[in-house]
Amino acid sequence: MNKSTRVLAAPVLVAISSLLVTAQSPKPSASSSKPSASSPKPSAPSPKPSALSSRPFSVVEGSIPQMQQAMRQGRTTSRELVRMSLARIATYEPLLHAVLAVNPQALDEAAARDRERARGHVRGPLHGIPVALKDNIQTTMMSTTGGALAFEHFVPPYEATLVANLRAAGAVVIAKTGMTELANWVAGDPTPMPTNYNAVGRFGFNPYDPRRDPRDATFDGRPALQTGGSSSGIGTAASFWAANVGTETSGSILSPSNQNMLAGIKPTVGRISRYGVIPITADQDTAGPMARTVTDAAIMLGALEGASPDPHDPATRTCTPPPGRSYTRFLRAGALKGARIGIPRAFFYDRVVQPGTTIMRGGLTDAQQRVMADAIEVLKKHGAIIIDPADVPTIVDPDPQNNFLSWNICSGAEDAKGKDDDCTVVLKYGMKRDFNAWLATLGPSAPVKSLAELREWNLTHAKADTLKYGQSNLDISDEMDVVRDRARYEADRAKDIRLAGTNGIDAVIKAQRLDALLFPGPNGAGISARAGYPTVIVPFGMVPNAPTPPFPAGFDAKPSPYGVSFAGQACSEPRLLALAYAFERVTKRRAAPPGFR
Repeated sequence: MNKSTRVLAAPVLVAISSLLVTAQSPKPSASSSKPSASSPKPSAPSPKPSALSSRPFSVVEGSIPQMQQAMRQGRTTSRELVRMSLARIATYEPLLHAVLAVNPQALDEAAARDRERARGHVRGPLHGIPVALKDNIQTTMMSTTGGALAFEHFVPPYEATLVANLRAAGAVVIAKTGMTELANWVAGDPTPMPTNYNAVGRFGFNPYDPRRDPRDATFDGRPALQTGGSSSGIGTAASFWAANVGTETSGSILSPSNQNMLAGIKPTVGRISRYGVIPITADQDTAGPMARTVTDAAIMLGALEGASPDPHDPATRTCTPPPGRSYTRFLRAGALKGARIGIPRAFFYDRVVQPGTTIMRGGLTDAQQRVMADAIEVLKKHGAIIIDPADVPTIVDPDPQNNFLSWNICSGAEDAKGKDDDCTVVLKYGMKRDFNAWLATLGPSAPVKSLAELREWNLTHAKADTLKYGQSNLDISDEMDVVRDRARYEADRAKDIRLAGTNGIDAVIKAQRLDALLFPGPNGAGISARAGYPTVIVPFGMVPNAPTPPFPAGFDAKPSPYGVSFAGQACSEPRLLALAYAFERVTKRRAAPPGFR
């Protein structure tokens, strides 16, 4: 454990230590003096586990159904689950650095859920379950920073709609996770911000190899094994909590799920309310669950989704929730039989030449190819009909104007105004429009009042390392004029939808009558994100961690997790979850990170 990690983790560890002392404090006796009105209220005791089973329950790799069963049987309580979770954080946080804040009320909230259960009242499928949130999701019991120093101690005046939904389902929000600062829309080229870095908490570390990168060119504290980002799956992989909520604009749920051997759901944009979530752009932003099993992710998705549209987010009218908001009803062991699954070979599996150039793009390593070949054989063995190839038309179109690979996201200083004719401005325009609109909802409590003020704050506080990698993405966003550039934005947004959705994913699925496309790892995240379409990723294999340039001789790099993704059209989560569950059930490839059991 390096010194900087110890220092940065200290506030979290102090908070946890205080909570754990509270958890172990004896109940005051009847003869104890009555506390005054100004005295801190002691944590209320929870019902003690019964003697139904002498086998102790452990949160390590425990699923949500297993936790619920243990509480029903009296083998554990919500308060005990939270206590065990906090103890794991206290033990491993100095090594992994997965947490930006802990909920000081977590034990009291868990005790309240236990009292409700004792009275026969169970709120929902997450009753008493410890979960965590990405730190761009607003909470009123903890700060919400987005990883930005300007917001380091900021407690919002209202909580996100999805947080209210989780509470209504009975969840106990115990912590805020690390993340890439402002969802990785701070610094692009020439010095792009590494994933899972933020100025508040610095780098997180992958539990499958929690060491720093030893290469000279990248010796800035970043992990040797990438964690993915901008969301973090570190704490869920290490059993700090049952599951967590991430957000994605383009790859930020699927990437960390892949890197931490988790099941993740990137929902259709609008399936979950974005109200109270720090934005990049409403065109692509969505929250979504990350968990150790598809079942847990499905339970989380149902809890996150509102029973009715959120008046604060018009996009929540896009999809109709399933009856009872239950996605577990779609989890069938035999769902692969007869399912038509397409293999989008071009670019996503095999290298291709970008139209109009001699540049080779995409493709997999030999190890990744072997993992995907194995996955395809599993699907065939269990009755799936494999359509191979099922190439996305806009990936193989020879006309650069109609080819998705020729239409990148404007990002970094090289895509500033006047140099951005060949890229989509949707993200940089959306950041200016939606970030300022979000700040306005905070009223006088907002630490800064505009994107321009945030940029200036960062410059003023550069000695505090606000600009470790610069802020080129904030710069190119702030130069957008929301009124004058609206026509350009609308044209680019229409092209995004045409290339990614209408003539892309929609076209191949309709032409081949597919239930889903099978993407390697998070490789399909970009095209699905621009269309606003859902993906479910499932843990499956391991591949060598062999970056370029290579690690120095003698550094024994541990392998990297590698999953498979089922992607579809808007609102197809029920079918994707069925396929993902059936695949997970016949493979069961997830393995807990060594050393964290």
